[in-house]
Amino acid sequence: MSEPAKLATGSISGHLVAQTAPMLFGIAAIMSIGIVDAYFIGQLGSQELAAVSFIFPITVALSSLGVGVIAGISSVVSRALGSGKSGRAQQLGNLGMAMAIVFGLVVAATLYLLKDPLFRLMQADEELLPLIDAYMTPYAIGFPLLLITMGGNGVLRGQGAAKRASAILLAFAGANWVLDPILITGIGSFDGFGVAGAAYATIAGWALGTLLAIGFVQSSNIRINPACLTSAEWGSGVRSLIRVGGPAALSNAINPVGLSILTALLAKYGQDEVAGFGAAGRLQSFAVVPMLGLSSSIGAIVGQNWGAGQTGRARLAVAQSIGFCLVYGLIIAAILVLARDWLGGFFSEDADVLDALSRYLLIAAWGFAGYGVLIVVNGAFNAIDRASIALSQSAGRVLLIMVPFAWLAAGLLGADAIYAGELAANVLGGAGAAALAWYLMRR
Repeated sequence: MSEPAKLATGSISGHLVAQTAPMLFGIAAIMSIGIVDAYFIGQLGSQELAAVSFIFPITVALSSLGVGVIAGISSVVSRALGSGKSGRAQQLGNLGMAMAIVFGLVVAATLYLLKDPLFRLMQADEELLPLIDAYMTPYAIGFPLLLITMGGNGVLRGQGAAKRASAILLAFAGANWVLDPILITGIGSFDGFGVAGAAYATIAGWALGTLLAIGFVQSSNIRINPACLTSAEWGSGVRSLIRVGGPAALSNAINPVGLSILTALLAKYGQDEVAGFGAAGRLQSFAVVPMLGLSSSIGAIVGQNWGAGQTGRARLAVAQSIGFCLVYGLIIAAILVLARDWLGGFFSEDADVLDALSRYLLIAAWGFAGYGVLIVVNGAFNAIDRASIALSQSAGRVLLIMVPFAWLAAGLLGADAIYAGELAANVLGGAGAAALAWYLMRR
């Protein structure tokens, strides 16, 4: 076991706290981007807020590709370090970043060409399409910067460098906070760019994150070195990265895809219902930040211990993480339900929008604990090269529970069926994930 595998010794609970705490700030910063965007775009009008509600699940799904990049690189790097193969970790880290660049360019071109038919398929009204296009065009062009940033983040996380990985996220979120009010609503004699301004602010943040990611990786044990690409075992390296990163990306993307379907189902109830659902979704994204941070940090801990053959320590990390998700998830649900009317006032003054947001939190918030269990278990499965199982869990939650429930119950519950479908998916998905983790990791 090589010295860089620092998470294979010491207290598991201590490592969970030390690795998760920095990520809380980074992920909270990233999730706050959606809330800040919604706040300033909401000042433009309910139509603009509805347009961004269509955009939101798509951008989350695309960001999930970045999560897949992080998971793939972090998994192979952490296991290589845990088994004492530092040279192999160096090669895989460089290979992963190179693949992230190529993948980012391919996704950007595809998104640019298909953005209009995509949102028509989601039942976006004709008057919303110009607003959606104003955001998605620059977003597509700048997208490769996000995957470069996430590639560097994965290299750092695999080494257990949570503070530097978090600093990258904080930096590009901070740039977005500063630029949002200027570029969306304007300042002084500058009128701003409206909805498009949110995309420009995001791209500026990605650019800053890319610069920091490259700088931090160069100061770590695994540095960017093009020579590693010529000596790397491309076949096995690419397969290892794709075997984890591919399913991890799809697993994280499935939830926003499900939300896109729910948004389309909600569209028949009117733009106000969609706007309320979109604003509530941003609150939900921020509320689950501690669980997202845990799902991000557990990969390096489980991966290094699994690579070192210390499976008992890996199981303990998963058990403690599940316990945290259950306790925290129920507490935050109670807070959101009690404060739902006050929180809604930050996004809109429209009574119908506020009613939709309030009903969502009253119903769906009680499933956030189950969602946390699912994503933590998925993070652990990605780390031990069981990403296909994590993908199956996520797909089953959305395609077998969430969407069918929402569709079948619509005649009885109306728009509330959408929120109840999310609740059922989270409760049942979390219970199934916990049971599967107990069974597989003991075997």
